[in-house]
Amino acid sequence: MTAQAQAAPHQGKDIDRWCETLRRDGYCVIPDLLPQDQIAALDRDFAPVFAGTPFCQGGFYGAKTKRFGRLLSRSPRAQHLVMHALILGIAETILAPWCDRIQLNLTQAIALHPGALPQLPHRDQDMWRGALGETEYLLNVMWPLTRFTEANGATLVWPNSHGLKALEPAPSTEPDAIELEPGSALLFLGSTLHGAGGNRTDHVRRGIIVSYCLGWLKPYENQWLAYPPDIARHFPPDLAALAGYRQHRPNLGNVEGQCPSVLLAGGMPSGAIDALRPDQQMLVEAFVAQQLAEP
Repeated sequence: MTAQAQAAPHQGKDIDRWCETLRRDGYCVIPDLLPQDQIAALDRDFAPVFAGTPFCQGGFYGAKTKRFGRLLSRSPRAQHLVMHALILGIAETILAPWCDRIQLNLTQAIALHPGALPQLPHRDQDMWRGALGETEYLLNVMWPLTRFTEANGATLVWPNSHGLKALEPAPSTEPDAIELEPGSALLFLGSTLHGAGGNRTDHVRRGIIVSYCLGWLKPYENQWLAYPPDIARHFPPDLAALAGYRQHRPNLGNVEGQCPSVLLAGGMPSGAIDALRPDQQMLVEAFVAQQLAEP
């Protein structure tokens, strides 16, 4: 069963309800999005990769934390997270005012080992040096592979720290430690202050971050290198498009003037083809028609 089929009962009113919460609080928790046994199977798929991945270097990533990306090439089950219909609907609705199409920003698996320190509180929108307080650049989705608790490093989120509040001094309020069960998800805006908690237990806390950003941004994870054509051509078309094999109008991310999706059929395109927004297309057509009508 596809992720889209699993999410079919969630209708537009559910998208609107969760978007309202995100805009108000900067985050939301959606319970029971996927069966726990499906998440457990994904955790098993990643177990050898976690085992073989070295600890991170640097105080931000965490000296007792392991991270790796390219999840779509490591397990086909990752598609159920990335392409979950309700999540995609929320991401598209939240980001629609600032882009023509959204794109996949990253997929990353994270393991906080015992003794991991709390992460520096931060806002992911600070990856880009655009205007703050006016634009939402991305939506993050945290999927726990194991139970998240306050003691083992549950994500810390500062409520109402998003949007224009990102321009204010650091909040004086305490963060919420978002405890989660596998199958549920934490969603938070790129402007929301957050960070991983510290792991004070003797168990490893494992989870996955999937994030979506504006289609005209440079994403955190270089999708074309993470999923070159030989890999992406085996993705469903909508997943390949989300992973970068789609132009963002007007003409951004093209190959020889054409949509990079043509690479998935093999070969290299030739001959540029307009890829414009409807308003731009109308402007160009009117301009060309005027030129042709002149004597």
